[in-house]
Amino acid sequence: MSIFAQLLEFIGDPAHWSGPRGIPVRIFEHVWYTALSLGIAALIALPVGLLIGHTGKGAFLAISIGNAARSFPSLGVLTLLVLAVGLGLTPVLVALVVLGIPPIVAATYEGIRGVSPATVDAARGMGMTEFDVLRRVELPIALPLVISGLRSSALQIVSTATIAAFVALGGLGRFLIDGLGVRNYAEMVTGAVLVALLAIAVDLVFALFSRIVVSDGLTGRAPAPSADTDLAPATTH
Repeated sequence: MSIFAQLLEFIGDPAHWSGPRGIPVRIFEHVWYTALSLGIAALIALPVGLLIGHTGKGAFLAISIGNAARSFPSLGVLTLLVLAVGLGLTPVLVALVVLGIPPIVAATYEGIRGVSPATVDAARGMGMTEFDVLRRVELPIALPLVISGLRSSALQIVSTATIAAFVALGGLGRFLIDGLGVRNYAEMVTGAVLVALLAIAVDLVFALFSRIVVSDGLTGRAPAPSADTDLAPATTH
Protein backbone atom coordinates (compact mmCIF):
# COMPACT_ATOMS: atom_id res chain seq x y z
CA MET A 1 0.00 0.00 0.00
CA SER A 2 1.39 3.42 -0.96
CA ILE A 3 2.07 6.02 1.70
CA PHE A 4 -0.67 8.19 0.19
CA ALA A 5 -3.20 5.39 0.59
CA GLN A 6 -2.03 4.82 4.16
CA LEU A 7 -2.44 8.54 4.82
CA LEU A 8 -6.03 8.50 3.58
CA GLU A 9 -6.74 5.38 5.61
CA PHE A 10 -5.33 6.96 8.77
CA ILE A 11 -7.29 10.19 8.31
CA GLY A 12 -10.44 8.31 7.37
CA ASP A 13 -10.42 6.19 10.51
CA PRO A 14 -13.08 7.61 12.90
CA ALA A 15 -11.00 6.42 15.86
CA HIS A 16 -8.39 9.08 15.04
CA TRP A 17 -10.98 11.88 15.28
CA SER A 18 -12.11 11.28 18.85
CA GLY A 19 -10.63 11.06 22.32
CA PRO A 20 -7.76 12.98 23.92
CA ARG A 21 -5.35 11.83 21.22
CA GLY A 22 -7.64 12.57 18.29
CA ILE A 23 -6.82 14.93 15.44
CA PRO A 24 -9.13 17.78 16.63
CA VAL A 25 -7.53 17.79 20.10
CA ARG A 26 -4.02 17.76 18.65
CA ILE A 27 -4.87 20.64 16.31
CA PHE A 28 -6.33 22.65 19.20
CA GLU A 29 -3.21 22.04 21.31
CA HIS A 30 -0.96 23.09 18.44
CA VAL A 31 -2.97 26.26 17.82
CA TRP A 32 -2.92 27.05 21.55
CA TYR A 33 0.88 26.75 21.77
CA THR A 34 1.22 28.90 18.65
CA ALA A 35 -1.21 31.61 19.76
CA LEU A 36 0.26 31.84 23.26
CA SER A 37 3.83 32.02 21.99
CA LEU A 38 2.95 34.58 19.32
CA GLY A 39 1.08 36.71 21.84
CA ILE A 40 4.03 36.78 24.25
CA ALA A 41 6.48 37.46 21.40
CA ALA A 42 4.30 40.34 20.15
CA LEU A 43 4.02 41.87 23.65
CA ILE A 44 7.82 41.94 23.84
CA ALA A 45 8.77 42.70 20.24
CA LEU A 46 6.20 45.31 19.18
CA PRO A 47 7.12 47.92 21.84
CA VAL A 48 10.82 47.36 21.14
CA GLY A 49 10.35 47.71 17.37
CA LEU A 50 8.17 50.81 17.76
CA LEU A 51 10.61 52.44 20.17
CA ILE A 52 13.77 51.91 18.17
CA GLY A 53 11.96 52.74 14.95
CA HIS A 54 10.63 56.03 16.31
CA THR A 55 13.77 57.14 18.14
CA GLY A 56 16.41 55.47 15.96
CA LYS A 57 18.29 54.56 19.15
CA GLY A 58 19.50 51.06 19.88
CA ALA A 59 18.61 49.81 16.40
CA PHE A 60 21.95 48.11 15.72
CA LEU A 61 21.98 46.32 19.07
CA ALA A 62 18.33 45.23 18.86
CA ILE A 63 18.61 43.95 15.28
CA SER A 64 21.91 42.19 16.01
CA ILE A 65 20.46 40.43 19.05
CA GLY A 66 17.36 39.56 17.03
CA ASN A 67 19.39 38.03 14.22
CA ALA A 68 21.43 36.06 16.72
CA ALA A 69 18.27 34.78 18.39
CA ARG A 70 16.87 33.76 15.01
CA SER A 71 19.89 31.56 14.40
CA PHE A 72 19.42 29.59 17.63
CA PRO A 73 18.28 26.01 17.01
CA SER A 74 14.90 25.75 18.69
CA LEU A 75 15.40 22.12 19.67
CA GLY A 76 18.77 22.94 21.19
CA VAL A 77 17.27 25.84 23.17
CA LEU A 78 14.46 23.56 24.32
CA THR A 79 16.92 20.91 25.48
CA LEU A 80 18.95 23.42 27.50
CA LEU A 81 15.81 24.82 29.12
CA VAL A 82 14.53 21.36 30.00
CA LEU A 83 17.85 20.56 31.64
CA ALA A 84 17.64 23.86 33.55
CA VAL A 85 13.99 23.98 34.64
CA GLY A 86 12.60 20.54 33.83
CA LEU A 87 9.71 19.38 31.68
CA GLY A 88 6.60 21.44 31.11
CA LEU A 89 5.13 24.17 28.96
CA THR A 90 7.59 26.88 30.01
CA PRO A 91 10.63 25.58 28.07
CA VAL A 92 8.50 25.19 24.93
CA LEU A 93 7.09 28.72 25.22
CA VAL A 94 10.53 30.24 25.78
CA ALA A 95 11.98 28.44 22.75
CA LEU A 96 9.07 29.49 20.52
CA VAL A 97 9.03 33.08 21.80
CA VAL A 98 12.77 33.42 21.15
CA LEU A 99 12.08 32.23 17.60
CA GLY A 100 9.11 34.57 17.14
CA ILE A 101 10.56 37.87 18.39
CA PRO A 102 13.15 38.73 15.66
CA PRO A 103 10.76 38.93 12.65
CA ILE A 104 8.39 41.22 14.57
CA VAL A 105 11.14 43.55 15.80
CA ALA A 106 12.79 43.79 12.38
CA ALA A 107 9.57 44.38 10.43
CA THR A 108 8.21 46.91 12.94
CA TYR A 109 11.49 48.82 12.96
CA GLU A 110 11.69 48.90 9.17
CA GLY A 111 8.05 49.97 8.91
CA ILE A 112 8.45 52.91 11.29
CA ARG A 113 11.77 54.02 9.81
CA GLY A 114 10.25 53.87 6.35
CA VAL A 115 7.74 56.64 7.10
CA SER A 116 8.63 59.83 5.26
CA PRO A 117 10.47 62.32 7.51
CA ALA A 118 8.44 65.13 5.93
CA THR A 119 5.24 63.45 7.12
CA VAL A 120 6.62 63.12 10.64
CA ASP A 121 7.80 66.73 10.68
CA ALA A 122 4.40 67.92 9.49
CA ALA A 123 2.72 66.01 12.31
CA ARG A 124 5.06 67.57 14.85
CA GLY A 125 4.43 70.98 13.32
CA MET A 126 0.72 70.48 14.02
CA GLY A 127 1.53 70.21 17.73
CA MET A 128 1.33 66.44 18.10
CA THR A 129 3.26 64.84 20.93
CA GLU A 130 5.81 62.16 20.14
CA PHE A 131 3.37 59.49 21.28
CA ASP A 132 0.65 60.92 19.01
CA VAL A 133 3.08 61.00 16.08
CA LEU A 134 3.86 57.33 16.65
CA ARG A 135 0.27 56.27 17.25
CA ARG A 136 -1.59 58.38 14.70
CA VAL A 137 0.95 58.81 11.90
CA GLU A 138 3.84 56.33 11.90
CA LEU A 139 2.05 53.19 13.05
CA PRO A 140 -0.87 53.39 10.55
CA ILE A 141 1.59 53.91 7.69
CA ALA A 142 3.87 51.13 8.92
CA LEU A 143 0.97 48.74 9.55
CA PRO A 144 1.50 46.57 6.43
CA LEU A 145 5.08 45.80 7.46
CA VAL A 146 4.10 45.30 11.11
CA ILE A 147 1.51 42.72 10.08
CA SER A 148 4.01 41.04 7.77
CA GLY A 149 6.35 40.65 10.75
CA LEU A 150 3.58 39.08 12.82
CA ARG A 151 2.70 36.86 9.87
CA SER A 152 6.29 35.67 9.45
CA SER A 153 6.61 35.06 13.18
CA ALA A 154 3.35 33.09 13.29
CA LEU A 155 4.44 30.86 10.41
CA GLN A 156 7.79 30.11 12.02
CA ILE A 157 6.16 29.34 15.36
CA VAL A 158 3.39 27.13 13.96
CA SER A 159 5.95 25.15 11.97
CA THR A 160 8.23 24.70 14.99
CA ALA A 161 5.60 24.05 17.66
CA THR A 162 6.00 20.34 16.94
CA ILE A 163 8.92 20.44 19.40
CA ALA A 164 6.34 20.40 22.21
CA ALA A 165 6.04 16.66 21.65
CA PHE A 166 9.71 16.21 22.61
CA VAL A 167 8.87 17.19 26.20
CA ALA A 168 5.77 15.01 26.47
CA LEU A 169 3.29 17.74 25.56
CA GLY A 170 0.61 17.57 22.87
CA GLY A 171 0.16 19.20 19.51
CA LEU A 172 0.60 17.82 16.03
CA GLY A 173 4.17 16.86 16.86
CA ARG A 174 2.74 13.90 18.76
CA PHE A 175 1.87 12.24 15.46
CA LEU A 176 5.50 12.57 14.38
CA ILE A 177 7.01 11.33 17.65
CA ASP A 178 4.48 8.58 18.33
CA GLY A 179 4.51 7.45 14.70
CA LEU A 180 8.30 7.28 14.69
CA GLY A 181 8.28 5.24 17.89
CA VAL A 182 6.17 2.48 16.35
CA ARG A 183 7.33 2.99 12.73
CA ASN A 184 3.85 4.09 11.70
CA TYR A 185 4.78 6.20 8.69
CA ALA A 186 1.18 6.99 7.87
CA GLU A 187 0.81 8.67 11.27
CA MET A 188 4.03 10.60 10.73
CA VAL A 189 2.97 11.80 7.29
CA THR A 190 -0.43 12.77 8.70
CA GLY A 191 1.26 14.94 11.31
CA ALA A 192 3.47 16.61 8.70
CA VAL A 193 0.55 17.25 6.35
CA LEU A 194 -1.60 18.69 9.14
CA VAL A 195 1.19 21.05 10.20
CA ALA A 196 1.57 22.23 6.60
CA LEU A 197 -2.17 22.76 6.23
CA LEU A 198 -2.31 24.64 9.53
CA ALA A 199 0.53 26.90 8.40
CA ILE A 200 -1.35 27.64 5.18
CA ALA A 201 -4.49 28.43 7.19
CA VAL A 202 -2.55 30.80 9.47
CA ASP A 203 -1.04 32.54 6.45
CA LEU A 204 -4.49 33.02 4.91
CA VAL A 205 -5.87 34.41 8.18
CA PHE A 206 -3.12 37.03 8.33
CA ALA A 207 -3.59 37.88 4.65
CA LEU A 208 -7.30 38.43 5.27
CA PHE A 209 -6.59 40.42 8.44
CA SER A 210 -4.15 42.64 6.56
CA ARG A 211 -6.67 43.23 3.80
CA ILE A 212 -9.30 44.28 6.34
CA VAL A 213 -7.26 46.61 8.58
CA VAL A 214 -4.77 48.17 6.15
CA SER A 215 -5.94 51.25 4.30
CA ASP A 216 -6.51 50.88 0.56
CA GLY A 217 -4.24 53.87 0.03
CA LEU A 218 -1.29 51.94 1.50
CA THR A 219 -1.90 48.78 -0.49
CA GLY A 220 -2.63 50.42 -3.83
CA ARG A 221 -6.11 48.92 -3.97
CA ALA A 222 -8.49 51.34 -5.63
CA PRO A 223 -12.11 51.22 -4.48
CA ALA A 224 -14.43 49.80 -7.10
CA PRO A 225 -16.58 52.46 -8.80
CA SER A 226 -20.18 52.40 -7.75
CA ALA A 227 -22.92 51.36 -10.12
CA ASP A 228 -24.46 54.82 -9.84
CA THR A 229 -21.23 56.41 -11.01
CA ASP A 230 -20.89 54.03 -13.95
CA LEU A 231 -24.45 54.58 -15.14
CA ALA A 232 -24.70 58.30 -14.48
CA PRO A 233 -25.13 60.20 -17.75
CA ALA A 234 -22.54 62.76 -18.63
CA THR A 235 -23.67 66.35 -18.04
CA THR A 236 -22.94 68.89 -20.73
CA HIS A 237 -23.03 72.61 -20.39
